Amino acid sequence: MALGFFSRLKAGLSRSTQKLGGGIAAVFTRRKLDDAALEELEDLLIAADLGPNVAARVIESFRSSRFGTEVTDEEIRTALAAEIARVLEPVAVPFVPDPQHRPHVALVVGVNGNGKTTTIGKMARFYGEQGLKVMMVAGDTFRAAAVEQLQVWGDRVGAPVIAGPPNADAAGLAFDALKRARAEGADLLLIDTAGRLHNKGALMEELAKIIRVMRKFDETAPHSVLLVLDATTGQNAIEQVRVFKELVNVTGLIVTKLDGSARGGIVVALADTFGLPVHAVGVGEQAEDLRPFSAEAFANGLVGPSIRLSSPDGDEKKDGEGDPA
Repeated sequence: MALGFFSRLKAGLSRSTQKLGGGIAAVFTRRKLDDAALEELEDLLIAADLGPNVAARVIESFRSSRFGTEVTDEEIRTALAAEIARVLEPVAVPFVPDPQHRPHVALVVGVNGNGKTTTIGKMARFYGEQGLKVMMVAGDTFRAAAVEQLQVWGDRVGAPVIAGPPNADAAGLAFDALKRARAEGADLLLIDTAGRLHNKGALMEELAKIIRVMRKFDETAPHSVLLVLDATTGQNAIEQVRVFKELVNVTGLIVTKLDGSARGGIVVALADTFGLPVHAVGVGEQAEDLRPFSAEAFANGLVGPSIRLSSPDGDEKKDGEGDPA
C-alpha cells in the first residue's frame, strides 16, 4: 500500500527531525528548564535553520510559561510544534487558480537547480487531477535539458507543453502560449523561466519582458509569480527570496527537496521573515510528493513527536506512537 502524504512528509523530513528532535532529546531528559537549558535549546533551534527571530520568540514563550519546571523532551517537542505551527499557520495558503482568469497564468521563477521544471510537472499533474485543463510553457529556452524535461513531464501527466526552437525569445513564446491557452480554454498556464542568477541584470530584463509582452494580450497577467526554493540551501534561500522580490512581484513560495535535507526549519524562517504564502512543499521524487502546505502537519513532521532515537548501544528505539494508518 502506498504511503499517505503525511507519512511521506514525515519520511521526507526525517533528517530534519533527527537533527532537531534528536537534539531536544539529548538536552531534555527530565531536566529543569533553567537558563542553561534554554540557551542550549536556542542554539539548537538556530542550528536547525528556524532563524534567530523565531528561536528568540520560542525561548521567551518557554521562559514565561515553563521556566524553573522539570520538563521532558516529549513536552518540549509538543510545545515547540505548537509554536512552529503558530508561525506557519498564516502562510499556509493553498495555490488555487482563479476561475475568473482563463487561463490563470502562473510565472514560475527560481534559481537553476532548485527544481522549477520538476515542480511545474508535478503541479500539472496535481491540478489536472482536480479536473483543470493545464498547459505548460518551456520558457527556459536556453537550456535544452529543461525543455526536454518539461516535455517528458507533459507526456507523463497528459498536459500540452508549448516549446519553441532553441534560444527562442522567451517573451514571444509566453505571448503565443497565452493566446493558445485562451483559445483552447485552458484553466491554468504554468510558465517555466530561466534562473541564471549570476547575471541578475539580464535575468531581471528577461522576466520583465515576459510580463510586459504578455500584458499586451492580457493586462492582468501573470496572475501569480511562484518562487521555487531548494530546502537544501538552508539560509541561502532567504537571500534568494530577497533577490527575486527585487526582480518580480513574488506572490507565493514552493519549497522543494525537503527529503534531501536536514534543513527543513528554513520553511519556518521564510514564513517569519517574509510572510509570503507557502503554497506547497516537495518531499520526494514522485509526482505525488508535491502537495499543498499544512502548517500543523509540517510542524509535527519537523519536530516529531514520533522519532527514532539512537540508544547508547547504537540500536534504534521508537519514541512515541507510529503514524496512524
